[in-house]
Parts: sequence; structure tokens; C-alpha cells
Amino acid sequence: MFNISSLKRKSQTLLNMENFDNVLLNASEFIKGRLFFVSVNTSIKPKSTPSVHYFSIDNELSYDSFYLDFGPLNLAMLYHYCVKLRRKLNSPAFSNKKIVHCTGSDVHKRVNAAFLIGAYSIIYLEYQPEKAYEVLNHDSTSDYLKFRDASIGEPFTLSLLDCLRAIKKACVYGFFNFDNFDFLEYEHYERVENGDFNWIVPNKFIAFCGPQNKSKVSIYGYPVHSPETYFPYFRRHKISTIIRLNKKAYDSNKFIQAGFDHKDLYFVDGGTPNDRILQSFITICENAKGAIAVHCKAGLGRTGSLIACYIMKHWKFTAEEAIAWIRICRPGSIIGHQQSWLEVKQNQMWEAGDLYRKKHNISSPPKFSQGIYSLSELKKKKSQDNVTGIMQKVDCMEINDPQDSPDFEESKETQGDKLNEIKAQRSKVKTNCPGMTEKEKLRRVHVTTTTTTTNNQTILRSGKVVNTATRITGSTSSRVMTKRIEVKETPTRKLATTRKWTAPILSANDKMQLSEKRPMKTSINRQNGLTFKNGHSLKVEEKPGVKRTKRALVLEKDKSASPRSVKVLRRSHVLALSFKDETCNKSSDKLCLPSVKMNKTI
Repeated sequence: MFNISSLKRKSQTLLNMENFDNVLLNASEFIKGRLFFVSVNTSIKPKSTPSVHYFSIDNELSYDSFYLDFGPLNLAMLYHYCVKLRRKLNSPAFSNKKIVHCTGSDVHKRVNAAFLIGAYSIIYLEYQPEKAYEVLNHDSTSDYLKFRDASIGEPFTLSLLDCLRAIKKACVYGFFNFDNFDFLEYEHYERVENGDFNWIVPNKFIAFCGPQNKSKVSIYGYPVHSPETYFPYFRRHKISTIIRLNKKAYDSNKFIQAGFDHKDLYFVDGGTPNDRILQSFITICENAKGAIAVHCKAGLGRTGSLIACYIMKHWKFTAEEAIAWIRICRPGSIIGHQQSWLEVKQNQMWEAGDLYRKKHNISSPPKFSQGIYSLSELKKKKSQDNVTGIMQKVDCMEINDPQDSPDFEESKETQGDKLNEIKAQRSKVKTNCPGMTEKEKLRRVHVTTTTTTTNNQTILRSGKVVNTATRITGSTSSRVMTKRIEVKETPTRKLATTRKWTAPILSANDKMQLSEKRPMKTSINRQNGLTFKNGHSLKVEEKPGVKRTKRALVLEKDKSASPRSVKVLRRSHVLALSFKDETCNKSSDKLCLPSVKMNKTI
């Protein structure tokens, strides 16, 4: 019998497919006759035709939420989308086709998809944010849902237009450059177990999770790291100053003795700073010799709020644009009423910025030649990074560290602890994906000199041999690649004993005698070897697990008390055991052939 529900689904699918013929009538056109964006009222992607190519990223690029937040998608996902779309536009296979980015009826995925193609039009097609937003709303049946903050209570929202304006200003001032963008570094260090930090402003600000005295697993189940784990990365990227906004959870002398400046500007978790703390923060950042690493408990709320103030002052972002940019770089930043506080501080920061530029004879906000996560020559000469190897130190982690001082931060769970816990749980879900088996894992790795590659095989530091399929990910540098690594399990060894028999040099008479006697009865003695009836014997040698050289075999035979002498003809020949034979005289001009090497598995 037929399944009624499946028949209904099939009929509904056919009904929806009939409407796909007119899908481009309400589409947003970004490149005339070439690139379109459309929302369909079904989860089924339209089928491509000889003249139209449809694609969707709704299930490919998804936002990892903290609570009720759903976007915008982060900077690495925007990079992946831009690379994907540029390849389609430049592909000879689609040269004569219309390319349509379609999205389904899910309102969250719909606004994220609109953000991606709108940002693409700003970065590569030189659209203004207002123009891109107007194209996206062309014949739109419903407005785009507003993004919200990572809190549980009353939502504090950002519009799609705010996010597009943030991308435009960041692009103008050189905050990022996708022609020189290391997405692997972004995706690696944003993970909780790998340091949990993100660049916000190039060569100026890093936002990161608050360290602890020792690398360990906190009582709330997420990994935390000691200050020492950040030293190599911070030194390599010229971080000069550390600013702590939460109560002390580590000894600041660790940073000071390592050559960093350390400042404490504490205010309550989830709160907003007073004017004294705000002015102190801006003064410290303006006078810093290098870049500044800022952290609170989770590196999201308090950290993002103060960095946003600095961006508003020196690059004249609006409050919404600054919040949008920081959330694109570090999702979940600036929570709850911190957003309203930034809107109040906007005019104050603009006025302070105008006075600062006038005082220092600066005509316009500065522009950067290299954006965040750029592939510079400095990064190509990486040294051993402790943060990269954090997962190798898991054995040293302790849940309760007895050396922690009771004067450090309170033990009760804070908002930062909850956010860190959620972020760590997301990482575990990604690592333990049910669709990914142990035999085949997809990983993205840097190509470094510590990896040995032969015949599409890579030997990792642990000694495992993996098969790799390498392809360029669209970046102009050949150093950044995406590798599909298939980890092979080590095959189980068979419990078989391989013995090496070294036969003596036989005369013609002996060979005749051996061929006439069949079957040949033999007796095995583990000390004297294998003995034939005619008195000749074969030496039995146990083949060990470790491969031995021929020279080692010669030395072992010399040490044995055997009356026979060992004769080595050449290094390329098999070792032969010589013995006295009437048919083989010393005066003979003929050279006796080397012995036959026989292998047998018992």
C-alpha cells in the first residue's frame, strides 16, 4: 500500500514546482540579467534549468545562537559566501546562465541570506548600503526580521540596513580585505578550546575570554586558559597592553613579567562603565604602543561596549554600526541595555573624536593598509604557538585547582560563565557530529613545514598517516588551503611468525639426492635450525618486529658459537653460510653463487 503522507508531500512538491516557472518575477536583481536573489514560500530549492542556476546556503551556513539571537552571520561565513558566489559568476559552466540565490520561508535564514548577498554587493559591486537594501526589498511581500542581542529578556534589535552600513564603513576604512583574509585563523581561535578570541580592529583591538591562573576545565564545564598560553600569539602580533574589566581571576604579574602592560578597569558583569572608566579606557588605548587585548569574563558584553565607544570616537561609526560590526567579528557581543547605553554615548564620542582629530591635525579617520586576519609575511614565519597546542595539554587540566587564591573572582555563576558554557557546548556538538565517523573527519589545517606530505599522504606529528585531497579555497595566497583529511585506522597485525631460512651452498650431487627423496622428512630444532636427512641444515632465524639491517645480522652470527664461518659476498647479496664441500675447492676459479633466501610463514 502507498503511504498517504508521502503521496501528499509529492503532490505538494509538484504543486510548488509549478510556481517555480515564475520565481524570477519577484526576484531582486543585483547584476542585470545575471545575479538575482529571491525568497520562496517553500523549503524545496527550485530545480536548475539550462538557462537558470539556483543555489541556497540556508543549510550550509548557519548561526550558532546563545539564547534567542539568530544573526548576523560572522565574518568567516561572509568570506565563504563571497568566495562561493564569485566562483559561480566566473565559472565557464555558468557563463550563459542566470545565477539565483534562493532562500526558504524561515524568517531567520531569510534575513541572514539577505545580509550575505547585500554585503557581497557592497564589497564587490560597489553598492551603497541604502541601494542594496532597496534592491532586497524589491516586491518583497514582508519586511526582514530585525536581529536581536544574545539575551533572554526584552530584545534589543539591529536592522539589516545597520549591518550593511557597518560592512560599508569597515570596508572603506580597511578593517578587512577578503583578497587577503585568513579564514582558517579566524575559525580556529574563535573556539573556546583554542583561546576564544577575535580581532575587532586591525593592529588595535583583540577581544578575548578572561584567563585563569592555570589552564583547566572550570567548575561550569568549559575550558579556561592561563595567561601563558596567549604569550606567543600576543608577542607575534605586537600586543602591548592587556585590559581586564572583570574581577581578578589570575595574577596580573604574569603578563607584566612577560613584558606586557596590564590595566584593571573593573565594573559589574552585564553592566555599563561610568565616565571615569570610559575615559581611562580611551586614554590607555590612545597611548598604547601596540595593539590592545581586552577581556572581561566572556569577552562579549563589557569588552564589546568599550571597544564600540573607541570605534565611534575615532572612525565615527554610529552606535548601531559599531554594534553590528563587533557582532559580525565576535557574535554575541554587547548584551541587553549596553546597546541603549551606546546609543546615548554616540554624540559624546563623535564630539570627542572631532576634538581629537583637530588637536592632532588629522583631517579624516585613519585607514588601514591590511585588515584583520591578513596573510602577512609575519604569519608565514610562525613559531610554535601555545594556544594552538592547548588541546595537547588537556591532561594537565584540573577541575579544582588547589593553588587558586581565595581572593580571586567569586565562585557564583555569572552571565559570562553562562555564555562561556553555551559556547563550549556548541563546540562539543560540532566536534561530536553524529554524521561524522571516526574513520573520516573533515578538518581545516594550515600547511606548515612540520607536516610531511608524500603522494597525497600527510604524516601528522602523532605519527598517523592520512590521505589528503587539497584544493585552493579562493584566496590569492597558495599557503591557505582546505584539506579533506581521512584518518585511517592502524590495521591489526596478524599473529604470524615469519622465519628467515638461509640455505647452504649445495653441490650437484646433493641437489640430485634432495630431488629424489620425496616427501622430505624434516625435523625442526629451535636451537640448531631445520635438519635434513642427508645432514644438511638450514639456519632458522626468528624475524623480530623491528627491522634489522644486514650488518646487524652479520654481527649476531659472529657472536654465536657456530663452527661455520660467515661469508659476505657483497652488500647487495643475501648473506650465505659457507661450509666445506669436496666439489667446491679453494683453488677453483668458479665463484660459488650466494645462498637462496626463502621466506615462510608458519
